Amino acid sequence: MTVYRRFFEEITDENGMLGDIKVSRPDDFNFSYDVVDVIADEQPDKRALVWCNTEKEEHIFTFADIKRESIKAANVLINHGIKRGDRVMLALKRHYEYWFLAVALHRIGAVMIPVTHMLTEDDLICRLKAADVKAVVCTGQNGVPERVLKAKESLGATGCKLFIVKDKKEGFIDFTGECEGASEQMERRKTFAEDPMVLYFTSGTSGAPKGVIHDFTYPLAHYVTARYWQQNEEDGLHFTISETGWAKASWGKLYGQWLMGCAVLVYDFDNFEPKQIAAVINKYKVSSFCAPPTVYRYLTRKDAGEMPSLKSAGTAGEYLSPEVFEKFREKTGLDIHEGYGQTETTLLMANFAGMESKDGSLGKPSPLYDIVLLKRDGKPAEDNEIGEICIRSDNGKKPLGVFSGYLDNEEKYRECWRGGVYHTGDAAWRDSDGYFWFHGRFDDIIKSGGYRIGPYEVEKVIIKHPAVAECSVIGIPDKLRGQAVKAVIVPAEGYEPETELKKDIIESCNLELAEYKWIRYLEFVKEMPKTISGKIKKSVLRADSLKKHN
Repeated sequence: MTVYRRFFEEITDENGMLGDIKVSRPDDFNFSYDVVDVIADEQPDKRALVWCNTEKEEHIFTFADIKRESIKAANVLINHGIKRGDRVMLALKRHYEYWFLAVALHRIGAVMIPVTHMLTEDDLICRLKAADVKAVVCTGQNGVPERVLKAKESLGATGCKLFIVKDKKEGFIDFTGECEGASEQMERRKTFAEDPMVLYFTSGTSGAPKGVIHDFTYPLAHYVTARYWQQNEEDGLHFTISETGWAKASWGKLYGQWLMGCAVLVYDFDNFEPKQIAAVINKYKVSSFCAPPTVYRYLTRKDAGEMPSLKSAGTAGEYLSPEVFEKFREKTGLDIHEGYGQTETTLLMANFAGMESKDGSLGKPSPLYDIVLLKRDGKPAEDNEIGEICIRSDNGKKPLGVFSGYLDNEEKYRECWRGGVYHTGDAAWRDSDGYFWFHGRFDDIIKSGGYRIGPYEVEKVIIKHPAVAECSVIGIPDKLRGQAVKAVIVPAEGYEPETELKKDIIESCNLELAEYKWIRYLEFVKEMPKTISGKIKKSVLRADSLKKHN
């Protein structure tokens, strides 16, 4: 029996459109034992992971390989004291060790914290402290070990073990070396479906990033993501661009794909080059592809060449212009199927397999969720009325795939869950055909190049500059990134708003910011528009900027 059939009963129509789905989730479900090991035992030579990099290195791992290497990785961590419930941070870019370690941590019952390698020392300090991290496993590249070590020393976190892969550095345990001699045997460890499994840090509109916790049932919800949105095929090869530090990696590089029996392609690179991406797709005959709109913009503008093996393409995260949909369709004969969800959820709605895909639409709700648009007064919105995307729960139970809490912030969690309804904070409207269309955020999150950026994360760096009296960070439309980061600044007394000062602020602040948060535009103003309580009106700044940048 195909592994996913152990957990799902589906009702589809003659076009293959999913009408309803029933999910069986054992009380002790664990993705490592119940999916990876089952496939490895029944089909040991089945392809799981195809990995390559810009240096022409290539590895193809079967499910038997993943089982063996993840057990060895788990035994190394156990030997260093990692146990169920401990939080372990992974900063591994797109290295194949990520897949060994993700499965290993699930085996132990430890909590995986994926982070991007672009984090600064301050970013790392914030996360290490908030999550009381017991171990970090990192790449040896891009200055990551140095920043991790400084962050640990700044915190005085003597109980945090530091591991490094494929490298040796002072202060770090050689994880690769220790795995070579580790045991390949491990008994199943007791975990429960409601145990915390993964912790993501996601940007907020104010304050430090929020810690989003998902339990061990989280992988099951990604089955709909893989099968009906990305249209992964059993024995196919799926390619999602995302780096492993983002939740999108869980959507497209691991859980749903392996539940489907579909292999994942991983291309380990630093600098995006459209023609290289197309070449990799063609070399390995990728059957399904998913990427943020920024990637499609480059693929269609840079004449990346034909990609005849592709059978489906998906996107999510930000606005994609109609011309890109059309150019990609002309190039490949494929629609780009847009989807929608959050770090706090899995896929909530999409242009699913078997239904007509409407360019620019979020599609229709997943049958996993009871989704409703609510107006400000709490009443359901009618067709063509704007409302907040909300999820109604059944008898107060958390729906499959929806997060189980914010790290050490029960108040924030209760704020999102009000009256048995989860409030996404995203506004949309529904047309007469039942398709949803994104209207905007009810908050001030910036979505740039597929990344979520909280204004506070940038503002706290800008305000340290001596020439800045007040600042506010907003997102403005950008043809390539979707949105770009713009800083609006009131100069401090004694500083003139000149070009050289603008350049100095941007350059000095960007040195302290992760690259995806870089300031692209800066404007000086005499004063900020504010509410009666003194809060800066970002909506006014965005409206003014829209006029100036169009």
